Amino acid sequence: MLSKRAIKKPARKAYLPWLLGMGLAAFALPSWSHSFGTLYTLPVPFWLYAWGCSAALLLSFLLVAWLAQQPSSSQSVSSLAQRNHGKRLLVLPAVLISVLRVLSLSALLLCIATGLWGTANAYLNFSMTFFWIIFVLGFAYFSALVGDLYPLINPWHMLVRGVARVFKIDFSGRINYPQTLGYWPALLLYMAFIWLELFGDGGPKELAYALMAYGVFNVLAAWLLGSEVWFKQGEFFGVLFALISKMAAVSIQPRGEHGQYSHLVLRPPFSGLQRGRASSLSELLFVLFLLSSTAFDGLHQTNIWASFFWQDIAGIYREYTSQNIVQAYPVLKTMHAVFEAGALFLSPVFYLAVFFIFLALVRRLTKFQGSLQTLALQFSYSLLPIALVYHITHYYTLISSQGVMIFRLVSDPFGLGWNLFNTAHWRPNSVTPNMDWVWHTQVGLILFGHVVSVYLAHKEAQALFTQRRQATLSQLPMLVLMILFTCFGLWILAQPVTATRL
Repeated sequence: MLSKRAIKKPARKAYLPWLLGMGLAAFALPSWSHSFGTLYTLPVPFWLYAWGCSAALLLSFLLVAWLAQQPSSSQSVSSLAQRNHGKRLLVLPAVLISVLRVLSLSALLLCIATGLWGTANAYLNFSMTFFWIIFVLGFAYFSALVGDLYPLINPWHMLVRGVARVFKIDFSGRINYPQTLGYWPALLLYMAFIWLELFGDGGPKELAYALMAYGVFNVLAAWLLGSEVWFKQGEFFGVLFALISKMAAVSIQPRGEHGQYSHLVLRPPFSGLQRGRASSLSELLFVLFLLSSTAFDGLHQTNIWASFFWQDIAGIYREYTSQNIVQAYPVLKTMHAVFEAGALFLSPVFYLAVFFIFLALVRRLTKFQGSLQTLALQFSYSLLPIALVYHITHYYTLISSQGVMIFRLVSDPFGLGWNLFNTAHWRPNSVTPNMDWVWHTQVGLILFGHVVSVYLAHKEAQALFTQRRQATLSQLPMLVLMILFTCFGLWILAQPVTATRL
C-alpha cells in the first residue's frame, strides 16, 4: 500500500490534497495482468522491418500531402469536423440504458464480493479476470469501436446517484472546481494506477479493498467538487475512455438530464479527433502518458533495461562502496524500485520534451508566431492513434488467452466448484497464439496507427496554417517524429524479456 504523507495547507483548501491522497491510495493493485513469454526469433532481421515501416510512412506522407485539400483560412478544426459529423443511426431506448447501468453496477459489486469471499487463486477468481482483462483492456478497445458508452454506465457514478437518492445528499459540489486543476487529478490517479499495476503485489481480496476505497473516494470527490465535473475531468477511467472513444466510428450523444436516452451517430473513423484539441497541459500529459506508460511497460521488462541497472548502475554503486552483490543487494533493491518508479513518472515529461523539440522545428520552418504549448495542444490528439495501437499490440493477447476464460468464470465466480450456466468446465482448444502471427499483427497495427497519425497531423496543419506550403513544411519534423516512434515501438516489441521481477 502507498504510505500517506501529511500535507499542510490552509484549512479552507485542505480538502483537495486529502481527497487526492485517498484516491492515490485506493489502487493498491496486483501486477497479475502481466506475464512473460518465451524468446521469439524474428522471421527477418529487425532492421528490415524498421526500414520497411519507415518507407511506408514516408510514402503515406507524400500521398497525404498530394491528395489532401487545403481548406480556406476561415475554416477551423471544429467546422471541418462538423462537416463530417455523420448521420444519426438510432436512439438507444431508456430501458436498454437502465439495463446496462444495472449490469455495470452489478459487475462492480460482484468483483468486490468475489474478491472478499472467493478463492485466492487469481486465475480462478472472477474479479481478477473481469476487472483487469474485460474492463481495463476489453472496454478500452470496445470504446475505440463503438464510442463513449462509459459515462452512461459508469458504476461509480451510479453509486453516487444512489447515495444521493437514498440519503438525500446534494452532489452539486461544495466548492467550485478550480480551472487550474484541469485534468491533474485524473493524470495523478492514472499514474498511480499504472505504477501499482506494474509493481504492486496482491490478489482478489486486495483488489476488492481497492475497488471499495475508490468508490468511497469518488463519492467524496463528487460531494466536494460536484458530480458532473468530477466524472468528466477527475475520474481517470472516464477521461481515459473519453479520449479513446474519439477514434470510434460511432458517437454516442446523451440526451435528457441524466442521459436517459442517447443517439448513436455514425461518423468517419478518427474524425472525433478533429473535433477540438487538448484543453490544457494536464490533458496533453495524460495523452502522452498513455503512450509513454505502455512503452515503459515493454521496455522495463527487457534484458537491456535490467542490465542497465543491475550491471551498470549497480556496478558503479558496488565499486563506490566496495561491497559485493550480497552486501549491496538490500540497498540496490530499494534503488531499483525508486529508479523504475522515477522512470515511469518522468516518462510523459520525456515524451513532452521530445515533442517540443520537433514542434520547435515546426515553428522555425513555418515562422509560426504562437507558443510551443499552442502547437502541442493543437497536435496532441494526433498522437492518440499511436497510443491506442501501442496498447493493443502489448496487451491484446491477454484477451485471447485469459480473457476468454470469463465464460468459465461466470459459472463459478467465487471458485467454489459451482456450475451456474453449465460453462464451468469449458476450455478453449488453445490459448497460446502463434508468435509469427502475433508479431506480424503487431507490426501491421503499429504501422497503421502511425499512418493515421500522419494523416491527422496533416489535417490539423491545414486548419492551423493559412498557406499550403506552411502546412506541408510543418509536417516534415512530424514525419521524422512518427518514424522514430515507429522504430522505437517495433524495437521494444522485438526485445527479449527478463524471466523474473527482482
